[in-house]
Amino acid sequence: MTFVRIRFLILLFGVVFLRTAVLPAQTGPAIALTVDATQAPEKILHTRMVMPVQPGLLTFYYPKWIPGMHDPAGPIGSVAGLKFMVDGKEAPWRRDLGDVFTFHVQAPQGAQSLEIDFDYIDSGGAFGGSATDKLVVVSWNQNLLYPAGLPAAKITYHATLRLPEGWKFGTALPQESSKASEVTFAPVALDRLVDSPVVAGEYYRAVDLTPPGEAIHHEIDMVADSAEALEISADVQKGLTNLVAETGKLFGTRHYHNYHFLLTLSNHVAHFGLEHHESNDSRAEERGVVSPQGRRGVGGLLSHEFVHSWNGKFRRPADLSTPDFETPMRDDLLWVYEGFTDFLGNLLATRSGLWTPEQYRENLASTAAGLGPGRPGRTWRPLQDTADAVAGLTFGRGGWINWRRGTDYYEEGDLLWLDVATLLHDQSHGQKSIEDFCRLFYGGPNSGPELKTYTFQDLVSALNQVVPYDWAGFFHSRLTSTSPVPPMGGIEAGGWKLDYSEKPPEGAARGPAGGAMGAEYSLGLSLGNDGTVRDSMVGSVAYQAGITSGMRVVAVNDRAFTPDLLHEALTAARNNSQPIRLLVLNDDYYKTCAIDYHGGERYPHLVRQEGKPDLLDDLAKPLAERK
Repeated sequence: MTFVRIRFLILLFGVVFLRTAVLPAQTGPAIALTVDATQAPEKILHTRMVMPVQPGLLTFYYPKWIPGMHDPAGPIGSVAGLKFMVDGKEAPWRRDLGDVFTFHVQAPQGAQSLEIDFDYIDSGGAFGGSATDKLVVVSWNQNLLYPAGLPAAKITYHATLRLPEGWKFGTALPQESSKASEVTFAPVALDRLVDSPVVAGEYYRAVDLTPPGEAIHHEIDMVADSAEALEISADVQKGLTNLVAETGKLFGTRHYHNYHFLLTLSNHVAHFGLEHHESNDSRAEERGVVSPQGRRGVGGLLSHEFVHSWNGKFRRPADLSTPDFETPMRDDLLWVYEGFTDFLGNLLATRSGLWTPEQYRENLASTAAGLGPGRPGRTWRPLQDTADAVAGLTFGRGGWINWRRGTDYYEEGDLLWLDVATLLHDQSHGQKSIEDFCRLFYGGPNSGPELKTYTFQDLVSALNQVVPYDWAGFFHSRLTSTSPVPPMGGIEAGGWKLDYSEKPPEGAARGPAGGAMGAEYSLGLSLGNDGTVRDSMVGSVAYQAGITSGMRVVAVNDRAFTPDLLHEALTAARNNSQPIRLLVLNDDYYKTCAIDYHGGERYPHLVRQEGKPDLLDDLAKPLAERK
């Protein structure tokens, strides 16, 4: 704290000297936290906190660095109506000039109790919308402040949640008591509270996913905007139960007391997944478990977030393991945290039957093609930098992602770890596998939720215990490469290669979910359903014709744009010499761009390499069926 700031605070609070007061969290009573979500349908949640205090300058933080978000994404802009009351009297407060997540308040002589009140406005933000007329996802970090001076593991909260009448809820958080629409949870440390979200709604369903013989309880807790959306099929339920069984076989142990898949099904919340140790906060479209395309997406999402319980929550890079939610994180190992999780999540979705082997290969093909030649960002920005910079960059807004690169540590991490898996197999002549590494690195006794950090050297040492190899050099060369070609070693060692054809992938759409399919690998355009150019590949035929990100295609060959019309134009161009004419809108100016392209539609696929063992399909089989 600078002298200028000290002087200002002295003047603000009228004290002779400053003394920072913190809560006696290790020995004193827990902080009483009440979150009133009865107005969740109106997108507002009310917070009240009560705690003992001592006289002096009190400093509180609003959670800033949320585990799993990888950047300072705490939605501080959604806080309203903040008040501090000391022994029943309102006390003045001031936000820290150097950090908007920090608040200072003076407790006068004789102060004993502090009450904090504020509202959380569910207006979107970094976490996206979390409430509708029929449901809410309560992320505790959005609805509390915490005192400076102690690590999150040493601050105890005693939380109560109030819900609209008749709503039911699901969470991994231990309960103490409940009555009507109010539930009180057992006192827990702040880090565990933030790690335990709650889903609640008028339409709620819990389904047991515990495999036969499994001692630890697993379930999926679903909330939705309609009762029909909760009709999970027997096949999906079986696939998720298989997923639980397959993770047990892969890792050899669990590091939690029980596990809850928390799934929100709505078209009116942000769609993403956020990992937690004993649960995951996953959000999908309302028909996510009842439509074929939705089930595929939900299967991949839940598999990914489940793997994070081991890779990300139990084992976490040391630089991502901070003592509180104010200390900055460093993201340099996200290619392990997220990349390895992406690889294992897709693999387990296939092993459990949530994906078919063909869907697994199509996903790999799409990933490889999306990172391949024609994505020039690879030529200046290495994979390591996509992880290093994520805390300070906003990706994807305004297009040009092919030139800027985005969070490629996910997708390229998938290919990178497939390469590791095939190398382990080949270097050991089939005697060792990626499963051996998983059991070594993520194994050990189940003592409930715990954190075991690691460094790059720890990772390399573990791999060398499985199969001696120059793993440090292997990772260094791939993390620093500016080659235009993505790492294809795993696909090719697996007995496959990337190719293109006019056959769309299974379930491909030309509607809102998939944009105008066929344009990305032909014209070099990624288009929205309304013709908006989401991305124009630098150097592609469309780019050379003058079409760039942010424009909108309004007509194809003099007719109003539709995805189907573009599809037909690409097909027809194979049999004539005329260019494809696209009328585009750039700001409020129109121009016609002629694209001399006659290659038809192009979709990525994996095709078998004759004479090579099919290691890829074998890798995707349930462990009981592996060779």
